[in-house]
Amino acid sequence: MQEGWFKDDYLILFGESEIEAASQRYRLSDYLPEHRLWGLVGWDDFLVRDAAGQSLRIPTVPLVARYLEPYELAENAPTLEPDARFTGQIKWYVKPIVFGGDPRVGSNLIWVSHAQHAQLVLYWNQFYRWMTPATKPPM
Repeated sequence: MQEGWFKDDYLILFGESEIEAASQRYRLSDYLPEHRLWGLVGWDDFLVRDAAGQSLRIPTVPLVARYLEPYELAENAPTLEPDARFTGQIKWYVKPIVFGGDPRVGSNLIWVSHAQHAQLVLYWNQFYRWMTPATKPPM
């Protein structure tokens, strides 16, 4: 795994040997079949590749295909400028922005480990699916 700044974005990039485990940890195939998780962009978005190899970014919550956007990044991993302040941590909004959470630095923002991040992403995406009428299970 590589972490650091690339232009104005803080990136966390998984090594080739980590991509499959990361994709499974976040259950990416449940949300985006035919995509592989390649990393995180700015802590709030996943960096994925589609079957054609195109780099795309998508919010970690909600993980919904309509939010996929192209993200320009070289095929090979770019050189990242490390920043010890953030290594091993991921920014997280206690109440995700999609649910009305405040995106500014303050009491809604915490730093979590990679393992905690995966748990939070799974929880809030399941909650989003439950709350969204098109995906809400019948009562």
